[in-house]
Parts: sequence; C-alpha cells; structure tokens
Amino acid sequence: MKKLLILLISSVLMIACKSGNGSKKDAGTEKPVITVTIEPLRYFTEAIAGDEYTVVSMVPKGSSPETYDPTPQQLVELAKSKAYFRIGHIGFERVWADRLADNAPHLQFFELSRGIELIFDTPHQHVHSSAPESNYQEEEMHHTDEADGERPLLGVEPHIWNSPTNAQIIAGNILNALCLMNKQNESVYLERYNTLCRKLERTDSLICNMLSTPNADRAFMIYHPALSYFARDYDLYQIPIEAGGKEPSPAQLKELINTCKEENVHVIFVQPEFDRRNADLIAKQTGTTVVPINPLSYDWEDEMLKVARALSGEKTTEE
Repeated sequence: MKKLLILLISSVLMIACKSGNGSKKDAGTEKPVITVTIEPLRYFTEAIAGDEYTVVSMVPKGSSPETYDPTPQQLVELAKSKAYFRIGHIGFERVWADRLADNAPHLQFFELSRGIELIFDTPHQHVHSSAPESNYQEEEMHHTDEADGERPLLGVEPHIWNSPTNAQIIAGNILNALCLMNKQNESVYLERYNTLCRKLERTDSLICNMLSTPNADRAFMIYHPALSYFARDYDLYQIPIEAGGKEPSPAQLKELINTCKEENVHVIFVQPEFDRRNADLIAKQTGTTVVPINPLSYDWEDEMLKVARALSGEKTTEE
C-alpha cells in the first residue's frame, strides 16, 4: 500500500511538471499583437498579416469611434502590442493620441491614411495625406502636416476606409508597415496583399456595374456622413441628416425633407450606433426606404456591396 501511494504521488508530480513545461512553451509561442482602431482595419490587416499576428480592435462593435473611451483593461492590453495601426483622423484617435503614446512608449504607430486624398469639412479643399518616408515608422502622434502650406489637417472627413479606392491605399500602407516590422516575411505579405487587392478590385467592379444600371440612384441620404469617400468614388451625392454632429432642428428637418424630394432620393441609410428616429420621420414624409448599414463592420466587402445594391434599386429589407 505504501509503495502504491509513493508511485501515485510520483505520477502526479510528473504530470504537474509536464503541465508546467507545456504552459511555458505555450506562453513562449504566443503570437505578437497588432492593435487597430476599428474592425474594417482588422479585416485588411488580417488579410495581409495572416496568422502571424493577433489583431485586435480598440473600438468594439456597436460603439462610435468618434466618442469611444477605451477601458483600463484595453490600455493594459495595448501596452503589450507590437504596433498600432490607426486611421489618423477619427475622433477617438485625436482625443486619445497622447495618452495612448504615453501609456505604451515602446509601441510603433503607423498611419494608414498616408497617400489618400482627404476630404475636409470645408467643401472646397482636398489634400493628399503624406509624410516623409523616413518618418513613417515614428511620426508624431498628432498629425500636423499643413494643407496647402496654410493650416494643419483639422476637420478631416475621417471615414477613409469606406471606399474601394482608399482601401487599396490602406492595404499598401499595411503592407509597408508589416514589412518594416518583419522584413523576412516580405514576400509572403506581398502575395497576400496582391490577393486582397484583387478582391478589392472585384468589389469595385461589382459596385460600378450595379451603379451603372439605368435606375440606380445618384443621391442618397444618411444619418451620419460615413460614405463621403464612397460618394466621391462613384460620383454620388451624399445628404447627411446629422449637422455638425448634432441632431437636426425642426427647420433643418423640413429642409431635409424638401431636399430629399428635389434630389429624387429613394434610400436613407442608418447606422446601428445612431438614433434612427429622424430618418424614419423623413422616410415617412417622403416615401423613401430606410436601409440599415454598418460601415464599422469587419465584413467590409459585404457592407460596400450592400450600399451599392440599395442604390441600384435591388429590393432591401427594413430592419
């Protein structure tokens, strides 16, 4: 009996030792983390990085990246990341820029809007977002390049990812960032980048075909103006319900209803993080269809095609 007890204890100790060694091995093979601001950036990054990195989004599903505040736990996790891929102009990033950098001074920040012709809140100005190549990896958290040599890049329309044209530029910036982080895998990243670009080109082609049909709308209404770059890509007229981040006044609502009729609008897009009551009210007065979309979805391609289908006249279901 004593011999059996000694044998049992020895077996337990051996199992514990193996288990402990296994845990250390698992911890050692844990994948490095790349943090991004929103889910569409996670989609693009994962498509190129593959399974080499764990990619996490700071702004969770259903939250607005204009106003989101990260949790303490997210800040702790961010400090463990190898890099942060940011849009560069969205509200969350501007408000938290310095604090994120201070919280993780070792972190590499990469700007994904580089090379994109930006849209400003003022109707007449456009500018290419750029920085010297040598500053790409360690540029200032606050983007202070001047537009036309006159003023900093303030009031930028930040929804750059909602555009197949911009998506290819974003993908190129992600490729460059990954190659800087791990040059040994450059050929693999390039192959995945080319695969992603083919998908983006196919998406663009499908959208062009849908919007070229005789009955396709050339104007649309949307609560929050998240499709500015999409509208520019396909020569469409976007009419936002929200004015300067505020609910429209009764007088503005009346004007929106008149504009909706004058521009022959058939579709009003609404997003899950915003109140849709005003959209429903306008739809009731104008006979338009309210179409829920999610420009912050990981399923970027599906969302872009959903917008195009709605504008092409395909039957949509109000949710």
